[in-house]
Amino acid sequence: MADSKMRRLLDRGSEKSTLISDGCKITGNIAGSGSYFISGHVDGDCDIEGSLTISQNGLWTGGIRARNIVIAGTVEGDVCAAGKVEINQSARINGSVTGVSIAVAEGAIVQGTMQTSGKHEPQQFQEKRGSDKQK
Repeated sequence: MADSKMRRLLDRGSEKSTLISDGCKITGNIAGSGSYFISGHVDGDCDIEGSLTISQNGLWTGGIRARNIVIAGTVEGDVCAAGKVEINQSARINGSVTGVSIAVAEGAIVQGTMQTSGKHEPQQFQEKRGSDKQK
């Protein structure tokens, strides 16, 4: 599949992922490279050289630093991406969000500031993945 600037971050995942599954709780700081997929609860900060995805069931309490970040769950803390941030409609964020570009789905809740470090202003999109409209 060709990589396109218009493709959503979740559609690009090709590297191996570290999974923190539903029902799992991690307390402490996380650092590393590669891709991380969070469906459980993390209480701590992270500095990840790869991508971080927080699923709809995921809960993160603490600061997040990663290359690209997709949030569909809940974050209590600041979010900082060296690249792109994608905030899905089910996301709940209490903290600031910074990235080169930020896409926010209709219905997402962000209680804090959003600041792009690139040339693009925050973007809004309607989540169509998994909806009846695709059938």
